[in-house]
Amino acid sequence: MAACKTAPEKPEKVGQKIIESIQWQDRPDVRQALVVFNSAPDDHHANLLAYEKTKQGWQAVFEVMPAGIGKNGFAPTTEKVEGDGKSPTGIFALGQLFTYLDSADTKMPYQKTTAEDKWIDDAESENYNQYVQGETDAQSYENLLLKSDAYKYCMVIEYNTNPVVKGKGSAIFFHLNKTGNESTAGCVAISEENMLRVLKWLNPKSNPHIIMGNKDELLSGISR
Repeated sequence: MAACKTAPEKPEKVGQKIIESIQWQDRPDVRQALVVFNSAPDDHHANLLAYEKTKQGWQAVFEVMPAGIGKNGFAPTTEKVEGDGKSPTGIFALGQLFTYLDSADTKMPYQKTTAEDKWIDDAESENYNQYVQGETDAQSYENLLLKSDAYKYCMVIEYNTNPVVKGKGSAIFFHLNKTGNESTAGCVAISEENMLRVLKWLNPKSNPHIIMGNKDELLSGISR
């Protein structure tokens, strides 16, 4: 007789447990949060849920969305390094949005991307993990205006930005992919349809953050 197997917990329940387990004492003004998690640490398939803090606690805003993360999954807390193909684990603010368009339906700060816009991923550069416009002495960098639509909407995830630690990873963005299933070099990517819904909802007055990591690590507690 086959042993009974426990059904995997639904992503909605996992996400709710994660958001409720986070201690926000040092950031009481955070009232919007994206939660991105996978089940197996090295899996690039992830779930994304959006939450808003109300008088009744954290409430889900949308149904679960498929998301692509680093091709090698999530790096454990503090172990992310440049070029590892992993997304960082932790809690990070959501920052500047770059878009190919003249305008975006969002309250978040944004700017139209030009061919001059770059993000430095050369760990030896003085501008490592920083935005640069125009010429640069860096040996490698990300162009923010691509031939593809991947960065049509590209929001900075404030990982390793304050302070910047050389070699700990750079250019971690929240951007587009076609279906939500494709892997990235370390970013978080969702479909354009879902991105438009999220962007319209995000509000800088709610100090939006993103919580990222493997579900087991996030549920066991992570350092900020």
